[in-house]
Amino acid sequence: MTFKKIEFEDKNAQRVYGNYIKNLRNVLKPILETDKQEVLMEFNSHIYEHLQSNTSKTEIELLLNAIDKLGAPEEVLKPLIADKLLEKATKSFNPIHIFKALFLNITNGISYIIFFVLYLFLGTFIFLIFAKLFNSNVGMYYREGKFQVIGLIKDTSDYQEVLGYWFIPLMIFITVILYVLITLLLKLKKTLNE
Repeated sequence: MTFKKIEFEDKNAQRVYGNYIKNLRNVLKPILETDKQEVLMEFNSHIYEHLQSNTSKTEIELLLNAIDKLGAPEEVLKPLIADKLLEKATKSFNPIHIFKALFLNITNGISYIIFFVLYLFLGTFIFLIFAKLFNSNVGMYYREGKFQVIGLIKDTSDYQEVLGYWFIPLMIFITVILYVLITLLLKLKKTLNE
């Protein structure tokens, strides 16, 4: 089933309706087409039912009342879009989608803030990979029988570097594993919320 626009006799009502639907479509851009069609049909259904409920008012009055009851798409649809983006992100493992979804969900609880921070923490490993390419003082250092530092140190005289340039593939491996684990935890959290 696809979305079908309502036709109005009043040109002003048609223009207001067209602008509202255009605004809805703009807000719904980030989500899948099937979800977009479903939301558009739901909003359209509410408008149509409201138009049929009262015949003593003009089309434009009825339409404006319906739109007022539905609310601004940016506000009303924000949680739905955030949820749909999170679902899409955890299926695709796409980091851009994940950051967009977490950014939209950040006001929906502390757990989303924690996940956002965990993903940002992975940036530290990526930074260390690039830093190792340009600075020989980056690595995994050992001193006095135990590991002391993973990262950058100024004076390496008392330390022994363990990995050399094998540090780069190790950091890539750790980053990928942690990224997958954090994303799976995010997916699990989402399914537990449902």
